[in-house]
Amino acid sequence: MFRRKLTALEYHNPTGFDCKDETEFRNVIVWLEDQKIRHYKIEDRGNLRNIPSSDWPKYFEKYLQDVNCPFSAQQRQETVDWLLGLAVRFEYGDNVEKYRNCKPVTEASDVQKSADPLINLDSNNPDFKAGVLGLANLLKIQRHDDYLVMLKAIRILIQDRLTPDAIAKASQAKEGLPVALDKHILGFDTGDATLNEAARVLRLLHIEELRELQTKINEAIVAVQAIIADPKTDHRLGKVGR
Repeated sequence: MFRRKLTALEYHNPTGFDCKDETEFRNVIVWLEDQKIRHYKIEDRGNLRNIPSSDWPKYFEKYLQDVNCPFSAQQRQETVDWLLGLAVRFEYGDNVEKYRNCKPVTEASDVQKSADPLINLDSNNPDFKAGVLGLANLLKIQRHDDYLVMLKAIRILIQDRLTPDAIAKASQAKEGLPVALDKHILGFDTGDATLNEAARVLRLLHIEELRELQTKINEAIVAVQAIIADPKTDHRLGKVGR
């Protein structure tokens, strides 16, 4: 998910970087500070450069605080992505003339844009933001400053779940095992045997729905990793001066 930003920053191995590898992770942080961000003076980077040290996480946490990163050291993917965005901003600031004449990449043709229903949405509408944020929280999709990006991620996930094969599979009748309702404790008494039995059935159905929801959430967490890559840099998080 970091390939584009690492490539833009001319990192030596943008496609092979593994955020979960502790050594690679620390090396990238040191490289970003040494080559791009340069928040510390050279003589103050010793603790961060001491990659094998057991105290490195402590110094990294201090570094995140010093650069005003909104994420903690435990949020590894978020911190790497934020630092990459900051580095891209500084790289552009150092080479404005170089990038000023670059031709923008066309995101889509006019036909594609007219066919995309998200283009006409007002992303600044409070109701729109609240709805997208609610869906993102439900599906465990990582938050993003651009609500349209989050909505696109939600749309892709839903489309993946509603493919013809998925719909056909969901429409298949499920065969279950018989359940002895009298062996399940209801926890309360309505005073009517028929109502008590109906309440047991509803409780069992609710438990089954919760299990299916948890399964879908787990699948969504995995699927969304391919969606949240390449967020836009938030220039407001930068600083004045180097």
